[in-house]
Amino acid sequence: MTDILEELAWRGLIAQSTDIDALRTALAEGPVTYYCGFDPTGPSLHHGHLVQLVLLRHLQLAGHHALALVGGATGLIGDPRMSGERTLNDRDTVAGWTDRLRAQISRFLDFDGPNAARMVNNLEWTAPLSAIDFLRDVGKHYRLGTMLAKDTVARRLASEEGISFTEFSYQILQGMDFLELNRRYGCTLQTGGNDQWGNLLSGAELIRKAEGRSVHVLTTPLITKADGTKFGKTEGGAVWLAPDMMSPYAFYQFWLNTDDADVVRYLKVFTFRTREEIAELERAVAERPQAREGQRVLATDVTALVHGADAAERVERASRALFGRDDLTELDAGTLGDAVAELPRGTARVGTDTVVDLVLAVGLVQGRSAARRTIAEGGLYLNNVKVTDEDHVLAPEDLLAGRWALLRRGRRTLGVIEAV
Repeated sequence: MTDILEELAWRGLIAQSTDIDALRTALAEGPVTYYCGFDPTGPSLHHGHLVQLVLLRHLQLAGHHALALVGGATGLIGDPRMSGERTLNDRDTVAGWTDRLRAQISRFLDFDGPNAARMVNNLEWTAPLSAIDFLRDVGKHYRLGTMLAKDTVARRLASEEGISFTEFSYQILQGMDFLELNRRYGCTLQTGGNDQWGNLLSGAELIRKAEGRSVHVLTTPLITKADGTKFGKTEGGAVWLAPDMMSPYAFYQFWLNTDDADVVRYLKVFTFRTREEIAELERAVAERPQAREGQRVLATDVTALVHGADAAERVERASRALFGRDDLTELDAGTLGDAVAELPRGTARVGTDTVVDLVLAVGLVQGRSAARRTIAEGGLYLNNVKVTDEDHVLAPEDLLAGRWALLRRGRRTLGVIEAV
């Protein structure tokens, strides 16, 4: 097998490991069974989870055996936050979220063939466990001093709200997962974000005490922007992987808007492009930044990874069409609706309002004189067709999908009209 750790390090996917040399030896002698856990504390995974999913895929492609754990049990508790107690969600809600996360994860791993991944749910072994058995068989291996020293716990204890025993116990539950997977499947590697280092070590230490075996932990770094600020926030919040929480078009646009200073690093982390391909894209970004070749590859690849190749093709075509580089009339209503969702908008009456009225309704210019001047100078487009008649009245044939009309002033100033 190839040195997968060297590849992961080059891609910026390694932060800490319990013993990197021992792990390298184990992976070389492999295959190694590894896992990462995802808690259903919400209805969708987000950009932070995407790093873990990419890491799982890299390891599976290198020939190692993947376990994807959806925490039906730990999702009922929730990993303690730095401040404030979590609201406990009801069991039916968590069960529904568990199903949603399983469907999202299934896109990233191969669950068929000789090296098929396996999906597991920690509710399977946690729910039947009695409180007495939990305390005797698992709790006896934990020392209170170590648990209290964990950064999140220490910070919560020093705060006014403190921390409940429920959330305090989370690190034991997560540690128990690693122990159970080690016993059931011979799992010897757990991966996670660097903010999970303490929880991951909990499982490794539990296995050492309960089974007398050494296992491995590997974390990924927190992904940031080049200026050190947090990566992945939008005006609408997190970058969700569920299409009903963030449309594939909005998802594509998020990646397309990546800064030049970040794009090569994100290509390494979030795509499976080869070193040679990324080197060529790095040259393109440096020599032809206006072409945004790196951003287009990044947006297409990540959208295809999360939403599928067909969705990526649709939203890429929609992105081109909005700016006159493809045919708007060929877009399906759903993709078109997603594409215009964030644009400045106004309403107009078919058969009554003129293009000047449309321009004012959307707010592309201020005042009728400015609207007429824009048209006279050839700077206004209706559905990517240059407007030459300022008295043109909105007609049924001007409506895309029978509902919208796209206005563009110049090359990049867009607005959308919805017929009423």
